[in-house]
Amino acid sequence: MSQVYKGILPALQVPFQSDLSIDEPELRRFASWLLTHQGIGGLVTNGHTGEVFALTAEQRARVTRIVAEEAKGKVPVVSGICCEGITEAVEHAKMARDAGASAILLMPPHGWLRFGMQQPENVVDYFRAVGEGSGLDIIVHIYPAWTRASYSFETLAALAKLPHVKCMKIGTRDMNKYARDIRTIREADPSVTILTCHDEYLLASMVQGVDGALVGFASFIPQKIVDLYAAVQAGDLKTAMAIQAEINPLKDVVYGGGEPTGDAHARMKVAMSLAGILKSATVQPPTRLPEGAALQAIETAVKNAGFLRAKAAA
Repeated sequence: MSQVYKGILPALQVPFQSDLSIDEPELRRFASWLLTHQGIGGLVTNGHTGEVFALTAEQRARVTRIVAEEAKGKVPVVSGICCEGITEAVEHAKMARDAGASAILLMPPHGWLRFGMQQPENVVDYFRAVGEGSGLDIIVHIYPAWTRASYSFETLAALAKLPHVKCMKIGTRDMNKYARDIRTIREADPSVTILTCHDEYLLASMVQGVDGALVGFASFIPQKIVDLYAAVQAGDLKTAMAIQAEINPLKDVVYGGGEPTGDAHARMKVAMSLAGILKSATVQPPTRLPEGAALQAIETAVKNAGFLRAKAAA
């Protein structure tokens, strides 16, 4: 059955036990809680927020299976694929398919970040091969414009025309290129949906005319982000600005004044634990949890937002 990828798609955190194993009951409870929010258009596993780099292939598949079982087909489940080559990516995508995913969020091989992509044809070949090899829908993960894995307008147009590409998650972080990226994709294939992934400036990226957001921040404050997008869709800028103003203090303690960094997910996990959304803030090493002034700032922001409460029961 064809899926449409739009609305708010939270990229899930993964709860861990103290021995760093996956806390399955907690992950099930967390996924079910997210689905209680109207406006959630899908659940995304194995993104950067889900600490994908620290998980084995089997762990990634298990996380996807758990979330898919909780989703029960109510919304599509998307699994991130973070691999270095076509063969490995197809293997991971097949594991995600067998675990219940309807789509993959296909990240560029991280070798491209170091060495570049050689030729645009390499990108198209990679996406085509993984799509044909797995049979799954693809959401293209577009990295920041300053990286060596940034896609040109011509490459975006070519990707939009691939049969397995159904959606693009745009994290350009250059508003001039971002606007033209959107226009390029719309012109290449209007059926391909577009999701912002600019957690740190949601309103500014939503008003460009996107179909929703795929962000880790929505695993923490799903209702606020759902409400923000609804206000944007309704053309109610004053309400949208007011909601963004409520989001900003939480955004600042998680993401700081710049783009998301490697420890932003640890800061968000602490905030979610303080809010009772997760029982534990345990992260996979070598990431460390915030301490001292950073921890105090998170607690203050969560308290001021009215979220500080006893931890939720399992």
